[in-house]
Amino acid sequence: MKNNDIILQAKDVVVKFDLRGQILTAIRNVSLDIYRGETIAIVGESGSGKSVFTKTFNGLLDKNGYIAQGEIHYDNRDLAAFKTEKDWLQIRGREIAMILQEPMTSLNPLKTIGDQILESITTRDPKLPKNLAKEKALQYLRDVGITDAERRYKQYPHEFSGGMRQRVVIATAIACKPKILICDEPTTALDVTIQAQILKVIKDMKEKYDLTVIFITHDLGVVANIADRVAVMYAGDIIEVGKTDEIFYNPQHPYTWALLSSMPQLGVKGEELFSINGTPPNLFNEVVGDAFAPRNPKALKIDFVKRPPYFEVSPTHKAKTWLLDPRSPKVEPPEHIKKLRDIKPIKFNN
Repeated sequence: MKNNDIILQAKDVVVKFDLRGQILTAIRNVSLDIYRGETIAIVGESGSGKSVFTKTFNGLLDKNGYIAQGEIHYDNRDLAAFKTEKDWLQIRGREIAMILQEPMTSLNPLKTIGDQILESITTRDPKLPKNLAKEKALQYLRDVGITDAERRYKQYPHEFSGGMRQRVVIATAIACKPKILICDEPTTALDVTIQAQILKVIKDMKEKYDLTVIFITHDLGVVANIADRVAVMYAGDIIEVGKTDEIFYNPQHPYTWALLSSMPQLGVKGEELFSINGTPPNLFNEVVGDAFAPRNPKALKIDFVKRPPYFEVSPTHKAKTWLLDPRSPKVEPPEHIKKLRDIKPIKFNN
């Protein structure tokens, strides 16, 4: 991928929250290039900073949060320099849209489905005649797989199931014709069968409307089926990033090893599932060294002292771990990771 394919570029981003006078550093010097037309998954445990990081792209940080450092380049603008809601209204929805985990937080229970999609359409194109706007709204409903669109158009969110509501949220998001679609755990609250359907809708909409998709999840099974690249987050930092195959078949950071090992698909009947011992660091305090070191049974002495830089594994794959330093002793990945290398191609049911 070439630099001119980059649609959004985060550089050295630091996000802090002022919580009753205490400062929490939620995002710690994160840089990430996002390429036009790709689906990139951002994965990690709850609290790793996935949602906070992507909320800096469309001005949705909580009122106590702020970008303390760094740049976010999109369309020749630095989003990190935006100060007012008026600035963000030129970007949010119109250029960078977001789908949340719980669709009822995105839909207005007092408005019909049709009115809500119409609102998105007219926000983007206020001069469009009402009859044409309605036709477009019906088409978006059909695009996301809602049958009998004419009847559904007049209904309210409470008349839809959870999966159907999520389809409506996707339709409402793409009706604004964004360039980037952020999907924040969009399938977590749904059962396995509906999850697979929603993932297919997102993939289909990406192709039809030429979207770049940022997919936030803790479910690596979902990642295997939808993402071109994966960025692994831990304690407010992206500690490994690469193509999906590289992350699954050749992971380098001990946290990525642990995250993959804990996948239910790698469980052995009669044995306990792998779990990561310990807890992430307290981000109210300064993190010294590799943030994962206290939970890493294979940590080196330097891991507790000095934060590792990125080491390049391939032109598309890099990881922040001292294990990649040429001076490091040879440390083998756990057995679960060796087993994963034998599962080709990756196919997990969602």
